[in-house]
Amino acid sequence: MDHINNTLIPERLKSARENLNLSKAEAARKIGLTAASYVRYEAGDRSPSPQVIISIAEKLETSVAYLSGETDDISSDVVSIYKNSNPILFDLIKNMQNADDATLQRLLSYYRKLTKND
Repeated sequence: MDHINNTLIPERLKSARENLNLSKAEAARKIGLTAASYVRYEAGDRSPSPQVIISIAEKLETSVAYLSGETDDISSDVVSIYKNSNPILFDLIKNMQNADDATLQRLLSYYRKLTKND
């Protein structure tokens, strides 16, 4: 990310939380904030640091661009894969990081064929 907009739009934070059907307390726990801090962010009484905005975006499965009003697309632009929680997917991604585009396209095509009947 080259440029991070430091301005969190409270309405966007609320929208991202509601998109996951979370209460304010649940969102605070998921993000790792106190409920009071989260409520202040959503009310616009306090502004989080750029690092906290990144964490909020990741935990609420959205993007910094959405939370700051740079886009109306609420979907996440980052996927986090942790080795401990999904070792097979982690290994696959790690091994494919340096693959060329043709190899990645073939892998994606193969995956789509495998899951077509699911």
